[in-house]
Amino acid sequence: MTPAWHTFLDTQGAQIDAAGAVSFPPSATAGPLLADLSHFGLIAFSGEETLTFLQGQITNDLRDQGLDQAVFAGYCNAKGRLYANFLVLRREADTLVLLPASLREILQKRLSMFIMRSKTRARDADAEWVRLGLAGAGARAVLTRLWGAAPAAGLAVLQHADGLAIGLADDRFDLLVRPDAAPALWQALRAEATPIGHAAWDAALVSAGIPTITPATVEAFTPQMVNMELLHGVSFTKGCYPGQEVVARTQWLGKVKRRMFLAHSAAEVAPGTHLFSAAVLGQDCGQIVNVAAAASGGYDYLAVVRLDAWKAADVRLAARDGVALTALPQPYSLPE
Repeated sequence: MTPAWHTFLDTQGAQIDAAGAVSFPPSATAGPLLADLSHFGLIAFSGEETLTFLQGQITNDLRDQGLDQAVFAGYCNAKGRLYANFLVLRREADTLVLLPASLREILQKRLSMFIMRSKTRARDADAEWVRLGLAGAGARAVLTRLWGAAPAAGLAVLQHADGLAIGLADDRFDLLVRPDAAPALWQALRAEATPIGHAAWDAALVSAGIPTITPATVEAFTPQMVNMELLHGVSFTKGCYPGQEVVARTQWLGKVKRRMFLAHSAAEVAPGTHLFSAAVLGQDCGQIVNVAAAASGGYDYLAVVRLDAWKAADVRLAARDGVALTALPQPYSLPE
């Protein structure tokens, strides 16, 4: 978050803590929700060999990507474990990677190690774009009135003179906005939308079953463990990338023994917390991916759990006698 945008949010009633987390006072106003997304960062790649370089590094295929489509993907270590997952999109000559700000420097440094003589360069693009989120009933109509159109769900991208919009779902959008245009757009959106904080936006991702790798879970999961192939985040025909052999072998042999589920508990624990079950002796049975406060009380979780423990309906937080996780309706179909 740039100082100028921080100052602007202050004038809009935002509460910003020492870690940069943004929140707003609760409001009962109906309609769409508007979020600052400065807890997500941006890496920009530029140069004539950018596509070739990224194609050999990430889990998804960029060969047919145009300016009108974002791609969900991950970056793995040699053992097929995710360092990060992110959206990849294009703006003019830049290829942009949108990911949690807490992982931006880590991923940028790691990818830069492998650029070597490739004609591409990575830079921190956080200050070049203000990140906003717009979601909820009427969000599409509001964006259409202000920008003349709105992108379709399925990660379609609308390019606009003031920035771009990504269609995450029917009424949920990520916006990248030029800093000089962002205050006016925020105020125009706020005339019809209620501001919410980072935690509330992230809760919507949890409810939708969209995993976010954080520093606590770097190298903890393969893409299949967090359902990325079900979310169209993995290509099995694109060719090599770090960890590709492990990811492909897991897919073709059907040996996914852990899956990510949406669950609930009265207790709060942090991402990375291990899970235990009486059905699995001598070791943990999974790990927490993400957590969000539930509107009805308690906490909702995205949790990677061994399938035998999940079927036994006995999964507990942090210890064998810990507070139980209970299954919630899953946001999308999972393999049997």
